[in-house]
Parts: sequence; C-alpha cells; structure tokens
Amino acid sequence: MHVNGIHITLKERITLSGFLLTEGHDLERVAVEKNGEIVPRVSFDTETLSDDDVLEIVCFVGGG
Repeated sequence: MHVNGIHITLKERITLSGFLLTEGHDLERVAVEKNGEIVPRVSFDTETLSDDDVLEIVCFVGGG
C-alpha cells in the first residue's frame, strides 16, 4: 500500500479507521482519498484496506 507516496506493507486486512488510529490520526481531523476517491468519514469503519491501495491523507490543523 502507498500512503502519501510512502510504501507500507500491511500485515493483515484492516479498516481505514483502524489504520488511521494506529498511525495516530484524529478521525475528526483528517480527509482521506483511497485510489482516487474521497472516502466519506461515515465509511471509515467499514472501508477495508489492502496492499494494492493508494491513500492520500490530509490532516486539518487549527491556528492563526
């Protein structure tokens, strides 16, 4: 799998939310594109990942 251009080998099938939490992301502050399609936040728990997937993850930060 490629995440933001970096190759990652998955050890097992995992949901998108499981992967994001494992990587330390706040599910309320990210947007994810999987294989060129935006994944709605309501689908994070059911969307499964495989080694063939390409993810782009964008984290929102506040500030001023």
